[in-house]
Amino acid sequence: FCKRGLERASIDEVAEDAGYTKGAFYANFKSKEELFLAMLDERFASRIEETDRAFSDAEFPPEQARHAAADFARSMRPEDERLFLEFASYALRNESFREELLTRFATLRERLERVYQRRVDEYGLELDIPMERIGRMALAMADGWALWHLLEPEAVDEELLETMVYAFTVGLGVLGGALDRADVSA
Repeated sequence: FCKRGLERASIDEVAEDAGYTKGAFYANFKSKEELFLAMLDERFASRIEETDRAFSDAEFPPEQARHAAADFARSMRPEDERLFLEFASYALRNESFREELLTRFATLRERLERVYQRRVDEYGLELDIPMERIGRMALAMADGWALWHLLEPEAVDEELLETMVYAFTVGLGVLGGALDRADVSA
């Protein structure tokens, strides 16, 4: 899919690259789209586990966010970024695939929101921004970073994502009243 795109990659090529026959492919998947969505489900589950682990200790929330961003950035491979863009582009041209992709992103966002809400509750924050919007903001930052990291890796590096997520988390803490500006200026 990275080399030829979803539409141009054949089932034969996909099966061969994975070390399986075309018959084995069809025994497990109805289409290339179904294979991709299964891969995406697995990747999203891994991301949630990483985020949940990062936010499970008593570390200062902005530092937790920085570490989660670093873990995310280190785990991203150029082929992951290219695949994301390939399938996002395909979703723009194929409405049924778009709906399936959005369903998976909604599940990812909801799971992230639960992780974030747990921390908000632990700190007694009162946020004016709905958690659904916070989840979308976090995903938009990660996706935007992935795009620009692919295009300009020497300028858009891991540290940039860490700084963005840290600043975002500090801003939420200040807005929610749990952090004083003096707490984070050091």
